[in-house]
Amino acid sequence: MMQDLTPDGLLSTTRAVRRRLDLDRPVPDDLIRECVALALQAPSGSNEVVMRFVVVRDPGKISAIGAIYAECWGRYAASPRFAARLASSTGEARAQQERSMASSRWLSEQIGRMPALVIGCRSKRIDGAAGAAAAAAYGSILPAMWSLMLAARARGLGTAWTTMHLSMEGEVAALLGIPVEWQQVCMTPVAFTVGTEFKPALRPAPDEVILWR
Repeated sequence: MMQDLTPDGLLSTTRAVRRRLDLDRPVPDDLIRECVALALQAPSGSNEVVMRFVVVRDPGKISAIGAIYAECWGRYAASPRFAARLASSTGEARAQQERSMASSRWLSEQIGRMPALVIGCRSKRIDGAAGAAAAAAYGSILPAMWSLMLAARARGLGTAWTTMHLSMEGEVAALLGIPVEWQQVCMTPVAFTVGTEFKPALRPAPDEVILWR
């Protein structure tokens, strides 16, 4: 079940997978546990383990989250900050952005059918934090979620980082019984992929984004 990937191959081909997720193939609990175990090895501020993972397997709850997600997506798509409106690139970069938006729309329609959802949380809320405090606080969960997604890719599973539901975080917390002191940070579907071959995305050359001093 483990994929034959070098470290560089894993890092360069762990894509946001949406339309190539297999909605009908169950994901064993033990595979998710393995991914969480690796996620817990990620760096954490002051070596304090504040990362928490809500794994949603119940189809009824996943369907209910799907309805909440679709409502959040609708608000986003109608807003001035909708990525499809902001994109100004041309050529292949524009085509890549359009594909990304189409797959994001597909996810908003199908996320309620996923085999599993994983919500990354902090065990301590940091509402209103900014600057260094926010960077330190989120730095204790974001690397863990990325490690979880890399571990999933290595096992033939697809993920897609999303924060779309957070505008209705309270409704999701009530639905799932998430402790009030936990702060949801992001969510990802987890499903086997249709095919396992993925390629690097179109990105700038390193020197276009490096400020040398």
